Amino acid sequence: MALNASAISVGDTYQEVVAENLSRTQLVQYAGASGDYNPIHTDTPFAQEIAGYPSVFAHGMLSMGMTGRMLTNYVGDGRLTAFGVRFTRQVFPGATLTAKATVAAVRQEDGQHFVDLALSTTNQDGQEVCKGDASARIDP
Repeated sequence: MALNASAISVGDTYQEVVAENLSRTQLVQYAGASGDYNPIHTDTPFAQEIAGYPSVFAHGMLSMGMTGRMLTNYVGDGRLTAFGVRFTRQVFPGATLTAKATVAAVRQEDGQHFVDLALSTTNQDGQEVCKGDASARIDP
């Protein structure tokens, strides 16, 4: 079901859990899917002993992709016109991530309706792991 401009207001929010107990296997699967085999994401001894991190951690683009899934669940497939994030914190195995979209504006442009959204994805401790903005075409 598509989002309607007449049914939303500035300040409305939509959120969903996009990862529950993120596993190391998911990190390796994402490395294979993306072609990004940086060992800080898949090799625990490297991440800890060479790079100095407490553990391997998720690719930033994995967090962005999970946030994007929440967006398309909210606005509908094929409706995003802009989507960008900034990675603010690492995501470690075991994390539960919740992505949230807040309506920043509902507008018209060239006879079409759009929604502008502020995005925030947080971990199980309420710490923001990525922050961004998106826009999407919506029905009147």
